[in-house]
Amino acid sequence: MTVATVVEIKGHFLTVEEIIAKQPQLNQPAGHLEDNESLVEATVRECMEETGWLFKPEYLIGIYRWKNPDTREAFLRFAFGGKLQEFYPERPLDKGILTACWMTHDELVQQSHRLRSPLVIQSVDDYLAGKHYPLSLLSDISSLETL
Repeated sequence: MTVATVVEIKGHFLTVEEIIAKQPQLNQPAGHLEDNESLVEATVRECMEETGWLFKPEYLIGIYRWKNPDTREAFLRFAFGGKLQEFYPERPLDKGILTACWMTHDELVQQSHRLRSPLVIQSVDDYLAGKHYPLSLLSDISSLETL
């Protein structure tokens, strides 16, 4: 299960350039859910680790299932929209992240051969289409009582 951050400022989207299989690829700030954290907490953590920006999730853009045609591995990705609050330029970026940058939708489309997955452009397209779902759709249940 993965999370991704979609942030747009003046027509530009927060993007990271990362090394995957020895190749530079483009992605949103994104990553895997860790034990004992919610989906919302995971997207805040991943954005900070990969860009140095403190992200405030405000809504869910979409939930996507994608199977990598090369590895046959399936992913379930939750994409979140919201606002950036503070930037910590001195914070080191995660291993494998070359840089955080801002790209327009057209630039992402032009670089589609470098996108980590089709989920990058799909979540931006859904954001631009106004798909915004309340965070209250998500529930974290820490324990279940047996009947």
